[in-house]
Amino acid sequence: MPDLVLTEDRDAVRHVILNRPDKRNAFNEELILALGVALRAAADDPGVRVVVLRGNGPVFSAGMDVATLGRVGAEPSRLREFRRDCLSVWNLCEEMTKPTVCVIHGVCLGGALELALACDLRVMAEDAVVGLPETRLGLVPDVGGSSRLPQVVGVGRAKELILTSRVIGAVDAERYGLVNRVGGMQVASGLVDELLGCAPVAVGLAKRLIDASARPALSTTLELEVAAQELCVRTSDVREGVAAALEKRAPVWRGE
Repeated sequence: MPDLVLTEDRDAVRHVILNRPDKRNAFNEELILALGVALRAAADDPGVRVVVLRGNGPVFSAGMDVATLGRVGAEPSRLREFRRDCLSVWNLCEEMTKPTVCVIHGVCLGGALELALACDLRVMAEDAVVGLPETRLGLVPDVGGSSRLPQVVGVGRAKELILTSRVIGAVDAERYGLVNRVGGMQVASGLVDELLGCAPVAVGLAKRLIDASARPALSTTLELEVAAQELCVRTSDVREGVAAALEKRAPVWRGE
């Protein structure tokens, strides 16, 4: 069985690569745990100065595995455990002192975009699309999306994207400030070179200062996310949303 996460060192840059291409790099429990191992190793390696997160295959990631979401919906008591595993990994991208760059191609949806938002910088291919479609499943973005997106694009844009489940392309993503640059690996490599040209200790400290200033109440809003999600997973809407996604049809909402 191939490794679910690959790593590749390019001098002082560690590439961490999602490797579940047959499932569009959708996150199940195994991929989440494997990503955590890779990110912790990168954070702890003194030879690594920048971490680049990308996906193998035609897309970065389609988000959370729908079957996994279905199991959580069937067992609401497992929500906090599953979400805790996700957040412990996603938060590594923000908490490590090294700059993290997410390179997005193909699609980056739901939990995958929440992972990208936890990274410091984002580069998006011209033909890629991103979005938080959770409300179409009867859910809310609860792995940091509702907390981090407003800080990145502003409250108005965040409400538009989350409340409508709108999926946008690279032009709008750059215009909204959701991504820093548009282009492929060559553009990402140029950004990484700029990071490497700066003093690593100063970069790490500046990163922590900026995050502390922008999100002083992150722990509070993350708790609000899971409290809201606990309400969602107990409704018939989430069961209908997941079923509709699996059956590739429009959901029929009952709001109960």
